[in-house]
Amino acid sequence: MKAIHLHAIVLLAGLSTASIGNTADLTPLAPEAKTVETRSGWEFTVAPYFWAAGISGDVRQFGLPEVHIDSDFGDILDNLDFAFMATAEARYDRYSIVGDVIYVKLGADAQTRRGIFADSVGVTSETFAGLLGVGYAVLEDQNGHLDVFGGMKVWSVETDISFNGGLLAGVERDDSATWVDAVVGLRGNYFFTPEIYVTGWGLVGGGGADVDWDVGLGLGYKFNDTISAVAGYRALGVNYENDGFVFDVVQQGPIIGVSFHF
Repeated sequence: MKAIHLHAIVLLAGLSTASIGNTADLTPLAPEAKTVETRSGWEFTVAPYFWAAGISGDVRQFGLPEVHIDSDFGDILDNLDFAFMATAEARYDRYSIVGDVIYVKLGADAQTRRGIFADSVGVTSETFAGLLGVGYAVLEDQNGHLDVFGGMKVWSVETDISFNGGLLAGVERDDSATWVDAVVGLRGNYFFTPEIYVTGWGLVGGGGADVDWDVGLGLGYKFNDTISAVAGYRALGVNYENDGFVFDVVQQGPIIGVSFHF
């Protein structure tokens, strides 16, 4: 359990593409490529991505004081153990099915409020967030589309907190939580030229968590019918609290990626 799912924490970058004619589809930061329909009319996109995200917020375990984490992009690079991020989309006419997965394991430095209970705090986190949902294009033309979207997001977070110095010197404890949130929002993109486009999304919801949100905006370039790339910025936040376990964090930073469409 050595890990605090300090969620999304990490690097990531978006990849994805799928379009009808000249439109680009979006799966968190999904670059787009001109589509070639299969006989069934379905279009598919697979996009691993890299997110260089910092993280800030508060975490707590039952019976221990709340600790505050604030790691920027440079800190993440130093403390990252492992990260995997990918998105996939299947599209038919105006309908789409979208999945997004984030897994991150890292260590971070933290502190108690006003440093009363410990001189320093070490946190190890392991975070998984998996989104699955469906969308429908309410606006669509040869230059782009705008989808309404709804789905479910599963979170699984494990944290290990160790206190050094102060009243809690030598105390170390781990804990975990798993919950599900419902999210809704918009996804879309627009081509300025046959190669250059903008893509973005905004989702918000809750359920197990008090609030769960995710927003992103990127600029993409289509190299050919099957490969495109995108660079932009993403911010994601979640506020979960139950039985003394607290995971209230925001992760944000640049994201880049490549998408493969078929």
